[in-house]
Amino acid sequence: MNTPAALHDTLCVAPAHPCLAGHFPGRALVPGVLLLDALAALLARHDLAIVEVVEAKFHTPLAPAQAAALVIIPGAADAAWRFEITAAARLIASGRLRTQPA
Repeated sequence: MNTPAALHDTLCVAPAHPCLAGHFPGRALVPGVLLLDALAALLARHDLAIVEVVEAKFHTPLAPAQAAALVIIPGAADAAWRFEITAAARLIASGRLRTQPA
C-alpha cells in the first residue's frame, strides 16, 4: 500500500446535524466523537481503519458551521499516526492513532 506523507480533509458540521441536539443547549458544540469519526472517514478513504486511539486531546471547542482542517501524519514503521484538527488558526484537537488495513 502506498500511503501519502500526510492525509488532509476539511470538516464543517451543519447547525442542524442531529448530534448537536442537547450538546449543549444555547451554545452548540461539535462533540469530540464526531471529530474522531471524521478522522476515521479520512483514513477509510485510504483503506485504513483506526484500531486504537492512543491519545486524544480536545483543546478548543468547535462550533457548528465552523470549518476545520484535518491533518493525519503517518508514523514510522508501526508507530502511531499523529493528527491535528485546526480551525481559524486555533488547535481544536490533537493526538495519536494506530491503524491497520481496512
